[in-house]
Amino acid sequence: MSHVTTADGTRLYFKDWGSGTPVVLIHGWPLSADSWDDQAMAIANAGHRAIAYDRRGFGRSSQPWSGYDYDTLADDLAAVLEHTGARDAVLVGFSMGGGEVARYLSRHGSAGISKAILVSSVLPFRLKTQDNPKGTEQAAFDATALALNEDRAKFFAGFFAKFFGPGAGEATVSTELLAWVHDIAMQASLPAALETLKAFSTTDFRPELAAFTMPTLLIHGTDDATVPIDASSRAAAAIIPGSTLIEYQGAPHGLFATHKARLTRDLLEFISA
Repeated sequence: MSHVTTADGTRLYFKDWGSGTPVVLIHGWPLSADSWDDQAMAIANAGHRAIAYDRRGFGRSSQPWSGYDYDTLADDLAAVLEHTGARDAVLVGFSMGGGEVARYLSRHGSAGISKAILVSSVLPFRLKTQDNPKGTEQAAFDATALALNEDRAKFFAGFFAKFFGPGAGEATVSTELLAWVHDIAMQASLPAALETLKAFSTTDFRPELAAFTMPTLLIHGTDDATVPIDASSRAAAAIIPGSTLIEYQGAPHGLFATHKARLTRDLLEFISA
């Protein structure tokens, strides 16, 4: 297996398929690079280079005790880019992966990044505060942390039904796919799941959106019950200069599975433009 070792000794597993324009795919919580396989294969078959890695603490990467803040996660992305020699890369962040894209750009700069794509992204700020009234109450994230501590296997079963469902927890994917993503989620360490939950729920990326100086595409489902569109991609698109927002009417959070053909087409069209 291919790995890159970060400055603090963490080993990150990655896949590197095809050749051409490098497209770096950053997965969501609590998944791994495998969630991108359909899109990664299509990207490679279209004449591009698909690079997807497991976030620290998830999938086949190391499970260190610490390093789950966005500064470290962005540095991990920088290590992947350096190790693979990806130049003029397209960064694609799904859900919490959008945070890595934003923090990478604000922390490391945009040199070497040609385009950015945010899919069902947590940007700009998930937490409800006085100046962010459309965010989610802290109590909801606290309840998730409690459920993870009590019985994360049970929690993930309910979580993914909502993740892929049009509403009321009714999933739109097969029971086999639900079992597969559940297995992926259970590969993550409990500290990683809890600490990254804290990171994506409390980090305010609003001041960092100015770092998106390259062509930027946002894609989000209008019925996303995991990361509601009004508080996320609609708000982010209004701030990121010149960005384009594509809304999937009636779609939930897990677009890579529920709308994989359409998502793949939209990604390839933007990458190739």
